[in-house]
This record gives sequence, C-alpha cells and structure tokens, in this order.
Amino acid sequence: MESKHKHITPYRHYAVVLVVLLFLTAVTVIAAFANIGAWGIGLALLIASVKVFLVLYYFMHLKVENSIFAIFTGLVFLMMAITVVITFFDYLYR
Repeated sequence: MESKHKHITPYRHYAVVLVVLLFLTAVTVIAAFANIGAWGIGLALLIASVKVFLVLYYFMHLKVENSIFAIFTGLVFLMMAITVVITFFDYLYR
C-alpha cells in the first residue's frame, strides 16, 4: 500500500519531543519524592498520559494518519480513563 503524500518530519521536531519527554520524566521522578499525598498518583497518571500522547502523535505518526485512527485512539484513552475512575471509586468506597 503506497501513501499519497510524504510526511517527512524534521529531526528538530523529534529532538524537541525528546527534550519534553525527558523533562516530563524528571517531573515524574520529582513528584514521586514530593509529599503531595493522594494527589501523587493522579499527577503521575496525568504526566504519563501526556507522554503517551506525545509518543503516539509524533513517533507513531498519528498526526498524519486518517482521522479514524485518531478517533479509535481517543476511544481507547476514554475506556482507560473510565477503567481508572471505576477502580478509584471501588478503592475509595470499600
């Protein structure tokens, strides 16, 4: 299957995304050692979600694919969020 258009991303974009991912990793490590109580898990999940989005969007070329892939990826994230919320509510009210 041949693509109709080229999507060559400059190396500069990959370098910027790499720096952002490394920064978010450092923030995750700092947040793990900070005493922020129950907010630590939520913050770690939020940072991990941003990092996953960046990897999917840039390194897996989701930005240049058909919109149906973006819709299905969004549905996967929605299902994951629902699962996490249900798990937290189960843990809270036991």
